Amino acid sequence: MALPEIKPVNDQWQPGDPYTPVRTPCRFKNPLSKYRVWRNEAKCIQCGKCVEVCPYGVHAKAGKYVRKPKSYLCLGPACEKNAFYCVANCPAQALTVRLNPVYPTLGDYRWSGDLLLSTWWQAEFGTLPYSDLEYRTGASGGGFDKLRFLFPPRHKDLKLTHDDISLELELNRRGDGRPQIKLSVPWYSAGMSFGSISINAMLSRLRSAVRFNTMMSTGEGGFPDELIPYQDFVITQVATGLFGVREDTIQRVRMVEFKYAQGAKPGLGGHLLGDKVTPAVARMRESVPGSALFSPFPFHSVYSVEDHKKHLDWIKEINPRALVSVKVSTPTDVDMVAVGSYYAGAHVVQLDGSYGGTGAAPDIAKKNIAMPIEFAIPKVHQFLKQEGIREHVTLIASGGIRTAFDIAKAIALGADGVQVGTGEMVALECLRCYQCESGRGCVRGIATTDPELVEMMTVEWGEKRVSNLYHSWAWQLKEILRRLGMRSIRELVGRTDTLVHLDYYNLPVDDDLRRGA
Repeated sequence: MALPEIKPVNDQWQPGDPYTPVRTPCRFKNPLSKYRVWRNEAKCIQCGKCVEVCPYGVHAKAGKYVRKPKSYLCLGPACEKNAFYCVANCPAQALTVRLNPVYPTLGDYRWSGDLLLSTWWQAEFGTLPYSDLEYRTGASGGGFDKLRFLFPPRHKDLKLTHDDISLELELNRRGDGRPQIKLSVPWYSAGMSFGSISINAMLSRLRSAVRFNTMMSTGEGGFPDELIPYQDFVITQVATGLFGVREDTIQRVRMVEFKYAQGAKPGLGGHLLGDKVTPAVARMRESVPGSALFSPFPFHSVYSVEDHKKHLDWIKEINPRALVSVKVSTPTDVDMVAVGSYYAGAHVVQLDGSYGGTGAAPDIAKKNIAMPIEFAIPKVHQFLKQEGIREHVTLIASGGIRTAFDIAKAIALGADGVQVGTGEMVALECLRCYQCESGRGCVRGIATTDPELVEMMTVEWGEKRVSNLYHSWAWQLKEILRRLGMRSIRELVGRTDTLVHLDYYNLPVDDDLRRGA
């Protein structure tokens, strides 16, 4: 397959410059929606009254004919109270609005139908949906879905604006003379390797990261040449399989990530089934096409903190400008693991919780082994404080971060920032069908290496979708901070007093950012 020509970053803008969302519609003919507008063609007289009254663009004309309604733009039954309600205005009574019969089949408990649709909306428009879609939480009944921000009473004279608020994340707080790296937003992209997802999906995420002055991890599949123009924004991963790990790839980057364990499948290591090991993937991983690839667990060269330090020293010697991140899962003694990683020389300690991973991670591991991330974050945060080193290490949370509210909640629990992955896949129109392990299983052309399916999505389209989602997240985070009276995301770290748990709090909580302050 001929890979797309990817040009270096445009000289007209610099990483971190303000981003203006560009509407980037669904790439499929019939976008999924919560509500559906039915038009009875036998009754419709093509008068265009619906086109005239609807302010949301649900109805449009092509010449003298009225087009099929764009149902995903519709407010739904809530529009009945409006003077522009198309059903009431139709002189031929040809229109009906009701719940889309497909909607109940969408998503799962963590990624509910509403959360999928609201993320697609943000990826298309860069703003929050105006309809009743739930954009803050899923429907899991636990974890982040049971936590809410308790905002102080609203004041009309609140003087803070979004321009006054900083979302910057500092990655090197050790004071060890190595480069200082500041990201413009408190998140960076999780490791998803070439092989697990397509090169187009990787580049879409990376180019969005460049626009927002953040970074993306390569995952354990090596460093494709297509990423080289953006190498200052790439984190290269060293995992137990050492796939694609070479000195030159370590020397290119500003941060190297050691993956000791993955929260979605701790104790199992990584796996890439043979269906996805195409000749291009095999070359990158120095393996055989069609042969399944498994990463061992653990690093068999690491059985102590001293061994751990040797690994980190190796990276620091090969690349004197690189920071080192250590990714671990969340066992019960994760606080001791974090302290050991700090004393081994890590700049970043990443806690990877059990909710993360793609559809390739087995449910029995995801649901039964690792500690949920909302328990691990405060446990590690408090222990690092007791040890007197909390201000010298950057604590990153990952594994199930879906929304801007999840990002803010993780930080309020004690993290400095987060790593995100699945949310970006959903922005690219992932359906959460759990076929990620299959070479031809991804019907959206995202988690695939099949040449035909890869071509379903262009890099330019994907970059705009992920960038729009990032823009919406940044706006929401600044609005959360503004409502809390904070000028920096740093002020939110460890502020558990801003959160309430619905099992222990019976009063109504108003955290809908669509209503303004």
